[in-house]
Amino acid sequence: MSRSDHDAVKAGLALHLEALWRYGLVLSRNRDTAEDLVQATCLRALERSHQFLPGTRLDRWLFAIERSIWINELRARRVRQGAGVVDAEIALVVDGGHEIETNILASQVLREIGKLAEAQRETVLLVYAEGFSYREAADFLGVPIGTIMSRLAAVREKLGGMSETPQGRVDRKQGGDDG
Repeated sequence: MSRSDHDAVKAGLALHLEALWRYGLVLSRNRDTAEDLVQATCLRALERSHQFLPGTRLDRWLFAIERSIWINELRARRVRQGAGVVDAEIALVVDGGHEIETNILASQVLREIGKLAEAQRETVLLVYAEGFSYREAADFLGVPIGTIMSRLAAVREKLGGMSETPQGRVDRKQGGDDG
């Protein structure tokens, strides 16, 4: 292992910890599991820093490691327990600087996203939160770009009824603006 590879990965990890935690939370829907995923990802990235290709995006490489660890955990869990995804609620970390209504709407959106199928949750995070292009997300997830577009269209349709008003959430079918 090259010392410079190791040092480059080590230095870059700190910049991506929050994004890794968000991705871990989307995958697992559990704070503790997300933290464990981030720790395992960091450890594996440091152990395999020689595999990182300089000039490529470190965040994409780290996401791939984290996803691989998660998939392996699911497989092992299924073998051990016959169970799948951990059934836990997504908790919203509230920044004191935001207004209450914004936090309520954000909490509602996160709760609705948490109810989505795993493939949709993962696609939403990669494209909307982490800024992957549709092509990058498709390549990363190993699916056609049309699948990414379809997943996001279904999510937009599902979440499209949510809007912010002084009274809170309004379903468009119940009198919101269809625009």
